[in-house]
Amino acid sequence: MRSRFQFVDDYRNTYEVKRLCQVLDVNRSSYYKWLTGADARAARQREDRILAEEIREVHGESGGAYGSPRVTAELHEKGRRVNKKRVARIMRTLGLHPRPGS
Repeated sequence: MRSRFQFVDDYRNTYEVKRLCQVLDVNRSSYYKWLTGADARAARQREDRILAEEIREVHGESGGAYGSPRVTAELHEKGRRVNKKRVARIMRTLGLHPRPGS
């Protein structure tokens, strides 16, 4: 699903931002705040890609047995500071699940 703010950004050269925001029922100030956070989102996405590779590695080393709590613990042992909810989210997007009965 694409963000309404992304839609406004995609069509801002064709239509007025004010009108797009009215039609999509979003505040212009919220759109501009979203726009200023683009660099931070891009950095987060890059970091998530790097973390995803580390998660794949740990999950693979376990033979697919580890879920997010154990993957998080392994990453902590390797010196990586990461939240278990973030690991769980990335594992879900990658389709990684613990092997049943492990």
